[in-house]
Formats: sequence, structure tokens, C-alpha cells
Amino acid sequence: MTQRSKIDTDGGRPGAGTATTGPPVVHRPAGLTSAEVAERIARGEVNDVPVRSSRSTAEIVRANVFTRFNAIIGVLWVIMLIVAPIQDSLFGFVIVANTGIGIIQELRAKKTLDGLAVIGEAKPTVRRDGAAAEISTGEIVLGDLIELGPGDKVVVDGEVAEADSLEIDESLLTGEADPVVKKPGDRMMSGSFVVAGGGAFTATKVGREAYAAQLAEEASRFTLVHSELRTGISTILKYVTWMMVPTAIGLVISQLVVKNNDFKEAIARTVGGIVPMIPEGLVLLTSVAFAVGVIRLGRKQCLVQELPAIEGLARVDVVCLDKTGTLTEGGMDVTDLHPLNGSDETYVRKVLGALGESDPRPNASLQAIIDAYPDTVEWRCTESLPFSSARKYSGASFSEGNGENSTWLLGAPDVLLEPDDPTLPEIDHLNEQGLRVLLLARTTHDLDSPDVTADTRPTALVVLEQRLRPDAADTLAYFADQNVATKVISGDNAVSVGAVAGKLGMPGAEDTVDARHLPTDREAMAEVLDENAVFGRVTPQQKRDMVAALQSHGHTVAMTGDGVNDVLALKDADIGVSMGSGSEATRAVAQIVLLNNSFATLPSVVAEGRRVIGNITRVATLFLTKTVYSVLLAILVVVSQVEYPFLPRHLTLLSTLTIGVPAFFLALAPNKERAKPNFVRRVMRYAIPGGVIAGAATFTTYLLARHHYTGEDALGAETSAATLTLFLVSMWVLAIIARPYTWWRITLVASMAAAFLLVLAVPWLQDFFALKLVGVTMPWTAVAIAAAGAGLLELAWRWVDRRFPA
Repeated sequence: MTQRSKIDTDGGRPGAGTATTGPPVVHRPAGLTSAEVAERIARGEVNDVPVRSSRSTAEIVRANVFTRFNAIIGVLWVIMLIVAPIQDSLFGFVIVANTGIGIIQELRAKKTLDGLAVIGEAKPTVRRDGAAAEISTGEIVLGDLIELGPGDKVVVDGEVAEADSLEIDESLLTGEADPVVKKPGDRMMSGSFVVAGGGAFTATKVGREAYAAQLAEEASRFTLVHSELRTGISTILKYVTWMMVPTAIGLVISQLVVKNNDFKEAIARTVGGIVPMIPEGLVLLTSVAFAVGVIRLGRKQCLVQELPAIEGLARVDVVCLDKTGTLTEGGMDVTDLHPLNGSDETYVRKVLGALGESDPRPNASLQAIIDAYPDTVEWRCTESLPFSSARKYSGASFSEGNGENSTWLLGAPDVLLEPDDPTLPEIDHLNEQGLRVLLLARTTHDLDSPDVTADTRPTALVVLEQRLRPDAADTLAYFADQNVATKVISGDNAVSVGAVAGKLGMPGAEDTVDARHLPTDREAMAEVLDENAVFGRVTPQQKRDMVAALQSHGHTVAMTGDGVNDVLALKDADIGVSMGSGSEATRAVAQIVLLNNSFATLPSVVAEGRRVIGNITRVATLFLTKTVYSVLLAILVVVSQVEYPFLPRHLTLLSTLTIGVPAFFLALAPNKERAKPNFVRRVMRYAIPGGVIAGAATFTTYLLARHHYTGEDALGAETSAATLTLFLVSMWVLAIIARPYTWWRITLVASMAAAFLLVLAVPWLQDFFALKLVGVTMPWTAVAIAAAGAGLLELAWRWVDRRFPA
């Protein structure tokens, strides 16, 4: 049954008309006094839950320093500092530098997030000393009287003190979607939110004692988990560890046997074989890429409440848009008033003015009516029914001051009128122009009657014009260009929604679907959703069902919205995007909040996610190719019972020039390619053949060099030849990864090649890195083998593309 509110005050809002009859005015509770607030603060009865938007500094340092691979490399570094020259310990200094970069970038991201969180923080209205004021949630004390309106979130536990048709949605806590009607004395749970009506409640539990305090703290904390990208990298690292341990043990034993007369050099070459197996920079680079993404979006007033949302939105292939507040601006203007059935326009204006005064928290439509028709008569509101998106109308009963009583409804014409009403064609004509039309109707039933909409007398049509967002058309065009389907899902009249979408040039706007005729079966609904783009008269539950239907067809769905009717759909969507001016409940469940209320910011978020995912996929191939060839070389060395060809300094040089420096630039480069699933498969299908070819080519050169060179310094010459082959094949891997070429990518690859040539040409660098090409035959043989390896790489990767498409 519809809940009504009896109002014994003078109209519900300051400035209402003076009451002429009825019981005496009931005064509102004044709330706590300043002295009582100070006393509670002194006792520590404050809502001091530390809701953080990001990890603490200690957590960031710990996460970057204390990793499994840092521990392994740290032990190896200490060993090398003891047994070998400093140039064989360079890999340790590189790790220190990389870890430092990761910490600095995450601290920058934390600063950005914390600053944005303060801007986007909800400010509940608290009544103290008889006056209402907005304060931060952390300033609420036990016993505070907190006012509520549609869309407000209940921030602490409490007990209802005032209720004006107050309906609370507790679905985020209980899973029950139906709103609960609250009356004075009822319990309020933090984490719920208001869907209709208003009131106030007294805080009975604050801080960590509140029901949802811990839940809210966890939900709003900066996190790096639940990401396909990071999960994929963790899976890869797990397999790498399994491969690395037995291979490293075999390498240690074989080198001690082969180099039994030189323990220190055996240890150095063993470490040289183990270190490159570890893709230590991959996790770091992923964290840096995400952190840089947060900073870039923060500059555009976009608050990323859960970090993987950057990645998630890049994977989205369907964006569901709420029309009001997303495609249109929040404000509206009354453009016309059409009296019906011979109604007197002057009287209609009085009714509209009184209706405006009857609602203490008007929505955008009612606010436009208030602005156009101020209340100037002495009407007293005796009952009120606040607007809800499920009903699609609001209402009020009045004592008109002359002994007359009347009850009025204001809402959607196609809900309040019969399907064959002769007024509907006129309304359709207005809707086709993109105008919003509300019907004012008089009813003979009580507001709490289930038949309140029956036998209504249409009195007037109120025509409203919505303000289109200037950037909406360009944003819709961007999504169309990126092959991301857009669906406008609105509670407004279907024809009106279609007209607005048509003005913005949205494909499919001419075929608008009235959601009241949608099938309830999920599969059938999904088919209709796939075939159409614009939907009107959608209820909040239908929005939720539509998201689930799209997901059932394999779509990754983003939902945008700003109203309380969007909350459930936002919560169920893969990515929820809220406007900064939206309701507090909407901002609480969304992963991304557009603090500048600009729908045009979304392409930036999509682009940032695509940059992160596409680039990390690129550089992961570089890192894991190195891991594969390092493991293969170690196995071949163990099986052949020969000395490991490289010292740590050689592989530090190769890793820096072919992976470390290029990966840093490639990870932060622009990348507009839409994210694809199966990250592990897509990376390993290139890394395995690339690593196998690089390892085989290098070992072939090494074996040929062992037969070619003799004498005391033979091992140094053999190592130099093998290093040349490995560098050239690795450079070809980099050259393939860097495609498609731009001027800076070509410059990057050329610079790395020039740096290696510099090492080979400058005597003191030759000595430092123990690299010196001897003779002509073997170096050119190394080049020829590398060229053959490069050709095989091209063939292998093209075959992989055909045989295992992404």
C-alpha cells in the first residue's frame, strides 16, 4: 500500500503559505547543542572510521619492497657483492632504482586520490542548535540528528525521529530490493539509502560500532586486486617460479662441477643464469602504469574509487546511459502550460505552486515548476506523496483556504492516463520534439489508496525542456567509433527519450522501445537489447534486469547514472560510473565518480584503461621472452655440461637495453586498441616461441664459438659472440613489439642499438662489461645466426597469429 504523510506544518518547506485550519504546528527537534557536541567529542563518541581512498604509505612501501622476487634477487645480490666485481652486481642497483620509482609513483597516485576523495566526500546534513548544516561524516557524534532526503545515504546506525513518507532501500546490506517504509522509532542501518520521502534520524551507533562501517571502509579503499591483468601476471609468475627452482638447482650443481677449480667464477656464472629468469620488473611496471593512470585521470577530476575500474572500463563493450543527468543537464525549464478539459489556467498555476511547496526536497522537474509558479496562496498541505521512480508520479492533498479540499497527482501522462485517452496523441507530438511532459490530474481517492490513479481528471499538461549536455554528442560519437555499443535506459517517456537521443545523433534513436512491453525472460530481453539502443519508461528493477541480460550474452557492461533509481543497476554492472553531483548512494556504489559531472570524461577513462592493458600486454611479452630463453639456456647448459656463457653484467646490460628502458616508455605510451580477454594466453603465445628461438640461436652461437676459439681467453670471446647473437635476436623481439612504428618508437629502438654499439666500441666499456669481439669470422657468424633467428621469429609469430588468434 502506498505510504502517505500527514503534514501538520505550514507546507513542508520554509516560505510555505500560512495554515488556516488544522491542528497546531508541530515544532521540529532542535538537535544537539554545541555544548553537548563538545562533551561527546571529549568522550570520544565521534564517527571516526578512517575511510581511506588509498593504501597507506607503509602499505605502499611494503607492497613494492617485500616481494617474492625481490627477496630472491636480494640474496643473489649479496652473494655477488661478496664473490664478484661490482659490475656483476649491477642488477641489484637496477632493482633498487625500479622499486624506488614504483614507490614514488604510487605515492603520487595516493596524493591525487586522497585529494579527490575529499572533494567527492558526502556531506550529511546535521541539525544542531536548531539549525541544519552540512558536515563531514567524520564529525558526526553520538546523538546527532541527521536529516535525510531522496538519494541520501544513511552514514551511521540510528533510530528514525521524523518520517515524511520515508522509504529506505536496504538492498546493499540485506539483498532485499523492495524499499522499506520507515516510521518514527524504526531502526536505521548505515549503508542503506533513501529512495523516496524524507525525514531525520538520531545516531545511536557511530565509528566502528556502526553496522556497515567495516564494509564501507573496505569498499572505498584503494586496491590492486580483482583485475584480470594482475591475476594473469600472478598466474604467470607462479609458473615461472615452478620452472625456475629446479632449473636453478641443476645450474648450481653443473657449474660447481664444471668450474671445480674456480669456485667464485662458478658462483658468478650460476647467478648470471638465475637472475634473468625472474621477470622482476613486470609487476612493478604494472603498478606504475596503473598509478600513472590514476594521476592522469585525477587531473581531469575523475575519482577512481577502485583501481581496476580503469582496466574494467577499457574492456567494456556496452555502455548503458541514463538520460537525465548524463545526456542532459540536471536543470529544466517550463516552456508551456496546456490546460485541459476547460480548466482555468490561473487556478492551475495555484495548484502547481502549492504542489511545489508540498515537497521539501524537489527533484529537477518539480524545481522547474517551483521556479515558474511560486506559491502565493494560503493553501495548506494535509497529505503528501513524494515522487518515486517506481510509481512515476507524486501527489498531495490540500486544504485550499476557502473550505475546499482537493487531491492532486503530478507525473507521467502515460502512467496516469488510460491507453485510449484522447490527450495522448498531443503528448506524443510534444515528446517527439524532445520535450518532457508532466500531467497534472485531480483524483477523488486518498493518496494511500491502491486506486489513487483510477478515475483521475486530467487538468493540465506541463511542458518542460531539458538542457542537453554540450559534450554528449561528441562522447556518443567516440563510443560509436570505438565499437562500444551505447544504450540509453531512462525512466522518462520513450518517445521523448528517443527525440533527445536523436538530437545527439545517436544511431537507432528512431526505434525507441517502451520498456513496459519488454519480455521478462532474460534471454528474450537480451535479444531485444542487442537489437535496439533507446529504451524509455524503464523501472529501477528493469534497469537491473537489463544489465543482467546484457551480461548473459557475454557483454561487459558499464552503467552511468546520478539518481537513486540507478543504484541497483550501478551495483550490478561490471563498471558503475556516477556523476559527482549525483545522489550520495550512487557515488557510494560506483567504481568511478566524475567529479566535474562531465560525461565527456568517460572517453579519457576508456583511453587510459586501454593504454594500461595494451601496453602491459606488450611489455609482458618482452619480460617473459627473457624468462623463457633464460630457462632454456640454463637447461641446455646443464644437459651439455658446459660453462654458463654469461656473467650477470652481460645480462644486466641486455635486459636494460632490450627490456628495461624500452618497456618503461612503451608502458606509458598512447594505445587505443580495445582490451581483449585471455591475457595469459595472448602473452605466452608470443613469449614461448620468441624465447625458444632466442635461446636456441644464442646456444648455437656459443657452441660454435667454443669450437672456434682456443686459448686462455677463449671463454671471454665465446661469451662476447653469444652476447651479440642474444642482443640482436632480443632487439628483433623489441622491434616487433614496438609496431606499429612511429617516430619515437623508431628512435627508441635505434637508441638501444646505438647504446650497445657504444659498449662494443669504447675500450673502458668493453673492459667494464667484459665484452670484446675477437676476429671477424665468429662475430659475423653470430650476426648471421641472429638474422636467421629474426626470420624465424617473424614466421613463428605470424603462424601463431593464424593458429591461435587472440
